[in-house]
Amino acid sequence: GEIHADLNIGANTASAVSLQANENLSNRGVQLIGNGFIVTPEEAASLGFGDDPAMESVIRDYRNGRDLTGVPRNVKVIDAFGLSADELRTRHPAVFQRLLERVKPERDAKGTSKDGAGYAKLWWLHGKPRQEMRKQLSGLPRYVATVETAKHRTFQFLDASILPDNKLIAFALADAFHLGVLSSRLHVDWSLAAGSWLGVGNDPVYVKSRCFETFPFPSEDTGLTPALKSQIAALAEQIDAHRKRVLAQHPRTLTLTGLYNVLEALREGRALSVKEKTINEQGLVSTLKTLHDELDAAVLAAYGWGDALRQAQGERSDGELLNRLVALNAARAAEEKTGVIRWLRPEFQNSHEKSSKQLLFNEQNFYISRDSISDFSSTNSSNKNKPTKTTKNAPVSPPAPARPWPASLPDQVRAVAQLLAGSPASLSVRDIEGAFKAPEAAKGSRSWKNALPPILQTLEALGRARAEVAGTQTTWRSA
Repeated sequence: GEIHADLNIGANTASAVSLQANENLSNRGVQLIGNGFIVTPEEAASLGFGDDPAMESVIRDYRNGRDLTGVPRNVKVIDAFGLSADELRTRHPAVFQRLLERVKPERDAKGTSKDGAGYAKLWWLHGKPRQEMRKQLSGLPRYVATVETAKHRTFQFLDASILPDNKLIAFALADAFHLGVLSSRLHVDWSLAAGSWLGVGNDPVYVKSRCFETFPFPSEDTGLTPALKSQIAALAEQIDAHRKRVLAQHPRTLTLTGLYNVLEALREGRALSVKEKTINEQGLVSTLKTLHDELDAAVLAAYGWGDALRQAQGERSDGELLNRLVALNAARAAEEKTGVIRWLRPEFQNSHEKSSKQLLFNEQNFYISRDSISDFSSTNSSNKNKPTKTTKNAPVSPPAPARPWPASLPDQVRAVAQLLAGSPASLSVRDIEGAFKAPEAAKGSRSWKNALPPILQTLEALGRARAEVAGTQTTWRSA
């Protein structure tokens, strides 16, 4: 067969493009950069959690990949996002002292490196607090999460009070219909074909830009009816509740990975071992299998592909179904060029309202509000409305002629943000350097260029820039 760009033979998932309908809904969780942020329930209580209601916004439940697939740690995390160091010290002095003693020294030790400079300056905040994710999840009672690298691709609801770790992908979707489609074998097989793998033959990696943003959800054009949508949502709720119930009843013997190991054995029709029989009995895995089978049938019906149900059952990946998804992706992309976008959350994704409270930069209690850089905001907004998308291989040509490098830090941040927002392609650090003239006092020196990495890291941490890594090459674009 034809060998595609991803070196696979079969359905050409590598040709699928990101859909606007799925954009701005998925993100990786926070990256702490400091073990001192994590606290046990007892440590949280000693800091005032449980006594002071205001502490609930600063100390939150925390989940990583092992918490979801293995034995939960039941830990919490300090989250001072939105507070300056002075505000944290004034409102929560015990929390401030813990971070001062357990996080700041670690950040300061790494502050001399290029990557650690930005983390050292904002030592009381998570290294990557994911401002964009917080905006996406704001106002939702729950969201969907999956573990980025896992043996089995599963999705589940997490309460909005839970802060996800960097190894989780958070989807700003509270509708059980979306959970159902993501949990179907159709999407699981798509994610296996479109995603990547950790090593050779090891666990699959869910790459959100390839697995989620390219995935065409069923809609009225494929045969989705209100009755089917309700059925998919009901089955998804049952699956989510079933797993959480049995795991809570048997916390020492059952894990999510264990449940799906047995589920795979049942699908393969092989005899269960003694241990697997115990898991089946405690976790009611045969019942879980019937729920998944009914969900798969309902999702296929929503796509109008009920004819492929018999072929897809019992197979890890069905080439015909993947080919149909590739074709549907192309059809949706063509639709979107005409202005027809099947938003998953139209009230959020298609909203043009802008928040006046978001902060772009925090430098030792010095803030630059987004309102104060209207030239950047307007440029960035116009770029987001463009229908075309750049690719990793797009030619990089920074603006010309080179502009003077600003003298003050606020102007430097503004200039870099405006440069990224106005560029049709992602830019490397060298490209950004070339877009500016060195100050007279710094000619022949790299001192002024050393400010670029911390500025880019801070813009990324606050959701205003995004790093794109291809091999050893890192480029930056406006988020």
